[in-house]
Amino acid sequence: MSSALKSLIDTGTKLFLDSVEPTEVDTNLAYGAVGATSNPAIISSIVAAGKLDGDIESMLAAGKTDDEIAWALTDQLVTQAEEKFADIHAQTKGNAGWVSFELDPLLEDPSLDLNEDDVVEQYITLGKKWSAGHTNRMIKVPATSAGLRALEPLAAAGVTLNVTLIFTDDQYRIAREAIWRGAENHVPPEKFKSVYSIFISRIDVYTSKEVELSDAAQGMVGIVNAKRVWKENKTFWSDKNLPLQQELIFASTGTKDPKDPPWKYVQALAGSDIQTNPPETNEAIAESDLTFTRTVDQLPPEDVLAEIDAKVDPMHMHQYLMAEGVDKFVKPQRALLALIATKRSELSPTT
Repeated sequence: MSSALKSLIDTGTKLFLDSVEPTEVDTNLAYGAVGATSNPAIISSIVAAGKLDGDIESMLAAGKTDDEIAWALTDQLVTQAEEKFADIHAQTKGNAGWVSFELDPLLEDPSLDLNEDDVVEQYITLGKKWSAGHTNRMIKVPATSAGLRALEPLAAAGVTLNVTLIFTDDQYRIAREAIWRGAENHVPPEKFKSVYSIFISRIDVYTSKEVELSDAAQGMVGIVNAKRVWKENKTFWSDKNLPLQQELIFASTGTKDPKDPPWKYVQALAGSDIQTNPPETNEAIAESDLTFTRTVDQLPPEDVLAEIDAKVDPMHMHQYLMAEGVDKFVKPQRALLALIATKRSELSPTT
């Protein structure tokens, strides 16, 4: 393990990988990663590289549809990653070693004009289906209106949840309360684990476009937002006497501004909970000579906080980022299906 990554982990951060590509998983296990996550864009990149052509040919020969192939490949790759993290899951009794599986993003596609009640039911059905038989798989549900409504029944059914697409404290709070209502008195305490993925860099992209801030405040909103939610999360769970940690996942930690060092958000949030980082972010840290210290509980000066609170409209930020987030949620699944359709025309099914 590199000294830089060791120092990050020594602060108390759990390092996760934002990929289930098998060689990346192996590399990041060596880095000290203790979990991973998947999404359609990750699956697409693996399919595009041609590494799954043999599997696709077999599925084509079996008469599977593009949609069936997409989900079979996702399930296969996530399962393989779960196997690699299984020992960590066992050793930590469920505090780490998880791999997240994202439910069908097309349920949120505005162009399909789906009835919200039907979407809620689909989330519940799919969450139960894709979690069944897996000991260290988290089901990733978006913090949309339908997704939030599905959390309580999923938690009550014992499904371990990763709530994604969280940008603001209201989304986090609704998700947390729903999951706790579902789990309390239904799930054995030693089996209850939940995580809440709060997105960071996308917030700073938003403020750079939409909010005029001083140099001291611009680029800090995502960090401040995440730290405040982190503190509230710690406070909420502190008196529940649960064996497992109910944690934030600091997500969207890859920097978007080329002027920023690749570890900007990693460094700013070191010291607690989970960081799910892109492979290139972890690689950059591994090759650095950084020494990380705990910063997750340190906020900027009061004047910076006051400026952020005065100038950033949380409701507008929520609406803007959720509209953008749903679009970025849906498009990769469409792209994955289109890629598999292309593979169908390129590959000759075995007979």
